[in-house]
Amino acid sequence: MNRLFALVALAILMTCGSGYAAGDNSGKAVDLAKKAVGFYRANGMEKALDELSNPKGQFNLGELYIFVYDLKATMLAHPNNKLIGQNLLDVPDADGKLFRKEIVATVTAKGNGWTDYKYKNPKTKEAEAKTTYCEKSDELIFCCGIYK
Repeated sequence: MNRLFALVALAILMTCGSGYAAGDNSGKAVDLAKKAVGFYRANGMEKALDELSNPKGQFNLGELYIFVYDLKATMLAHPNNKLIGQNLLDVPDADGKLFRKEIVATVTAKGNGWTDYKYKNPKTKEAEAKTTYCEKSDELIFCCGIYK
C-alpha cells in the first residue's frame, strides 16, 4: 500500500512539475504584457509606443516581446518587424484563421485573454502553433505571444 501511495504521489508531482514548466512562459508573457500596460499608463502613448518598438528596449526579451494593435488591428508597435502602420485585421494565419479579429473580440468583451493561431516562427522559418496573451488598455491592445 505504501508503495502504491508513493507511486501515485510521484506521478502527481511529475504532472504538476511538467504543467508548471509548460505554464512558465505563459506566465512570463502575461507579466510582460502587464508591465507594458503599466509603462504606457505611467508614460503616455508616444513614449510607450517608441519603447515597445525599440529592438533593444526593455519589452523585447528575444522570444518574448510586446506588440501593440489598436482596436481595428492596425499594428502600432513591434520591435521585430516592419508591420507598424498596417491594418492586419483581415490577414489570416497559416491555416486561414482571422486571429486578429478574435484578439479584438476577446479584449473588447473581456478586457484580456488568449488567442491561438499559427504563425511563422522566425527561428525555424516554419508556421507553428502560437498562443498570444492580449490585454486592452484604453484603445490599445498589448500582446505577448509564445510558440507552443
